[in-house]
Amino acid sequence: MPATASAVVLPPFCGGLRCPRIVSAQSQAVETPVADPPPAVAPADETRPQRQPRYHVVLWNDDDHTYQYVIAMLKKLFGHPAERGLALAKEVDQQGRVVVLTTTREHAELKRDQIHAMGPDTLLARSKGAMSASIEPES
Repeated sequence: MPATASAVVLPPFCGGLRCPRIVSAQSQAVETPVADPPPAVAPADETRPQRQPRYHVVLWNDDDHTYQYVIAMLKKLFGHPAERGLALAKEVDQQGRVVVLTTTREHAELKRDQIHAMGPDTLLARSKGAMSASIEPES
């Protein structure tokens, strides 16, 4: 029986691959599988999360707080061990200021406020309040 223009030829076994399904005897056109387009790749800077700007928590020197107070405060609020607290206490005493933490703005504001909430040094009668602290952008 001769093939007519509307005859359908079955595809050969393709080993699990997508095979052409219909072959028209008239046009011999073959439906070929269409590969999925590769996923669009965004530039690296668009796919990475943007890093938040960093801020320093700055502790300011005064003569109304003892080294013991500073060391205890740094341990309580920042988790600095006594050795690190002593080094920071010496630096603030000698330089007038010291960076005690660098973090996000929101966290820096919280830590500054916690320093201000610590209250006076009970070892010094002249201590009337907490130490001064501020935040500043990391440069």
